[in-house]
Amino acid sequence: MLKVAITGSKGLIGSRIKELLRQEIDFTELELPDFDITNRKHAIKLIKDIDFDLFFHLAAYTNIDQAEKEKEKAYLINVQGTKNVFDAVVEKKRKFIFVSTDFVFDGQHHPFYEESVPKPLSYYAKTKYEAEKLIKKQAMIVRFSYPYRAKHPSKPDFVKRICQDLEQKRQIYLITDSLMTPTFIDDIAFAMKYLFENFSTDIFHIVGTDSLSPYDAGKFIANAFNLDQTLLLKTSYLAYSKDKAIRPQYSEIKSRKNNFYKMRTFTEGISEIKKQTMDVRS
Repeated sequence: MLKVAITGSKGLIGSRIKELLRQEIDFTELELPDFDITNRKHAIKLIKDIDFDLFFHLAAYTNIDQAEKEKEKAYLINVQGTKNVFDAVVEKKRKFIFVSTDFVFDGQHHPFYEESVPKPLSYYAKTKYEAEKLIKKQAMIVRFSYPYRAKHPSKPDFVKRICQDLEQKRQIYLITDSLMTPTFIDDIAFAMKYLFENFSTDIFHIVGTDSLSPYDAGKFIANAFNLDQTLLLKTSYLAYSKDKAIRPQYSEIKSRKNNFYKMRTFTEGISEIKKQTMDVRS
């Protein structure tokens, strides 16, 4: 059985990957407070002492708006922390997979493929791209986009947030003139299983098969779960972005390299969520 050391295993994506693949992959979870990627000496020693074939690095500082105010912390975790664990894995002569983000692109000349040139806008995105550059010659880089799943106890994704707001009769402003590429996390898990078993030092976009505006996504979610669509209000990219970290306007992410796992459309993903649980709002 393949042995995978994983950071971020309690998060939205990592916890589901572990849940779906635990019968086939032997995961070693490396989490705070026992494992601190920003403590170089500590991280290197711990990695040296554990047994694994591949290191899957999901842990990151992901609060995009707060990163503009906490630049030192974001850099310490996303760049220096990544370098710390990467150096230890390379020294151990093991494989390294780094999880990056679709936000490394500027959202202008879309769609964006694996070979598209990154141009990050926010400080968060800049730290992720900086980490990519540090490790890319000796690691695999995977980029995800707008991940969602049926349930997660602590961190709601965009589907659950919309459902929660509509259930509580709260109005939501959603952008009409931008694009997102929603990605069903179960698909991410099974695509990653293939990549765990077929490692290469390359970049892969593991993303859903269609892109749509947040407003259209919201309408579809409301309809699928029989919620009040009249609470969905239209706004523009510029109006929504005021006083926020800059995000890519057109995050239309595609893959030319994923010929190994068929990713679901947003319609198919939401349908599967309904099968798994009739209440994503709980």
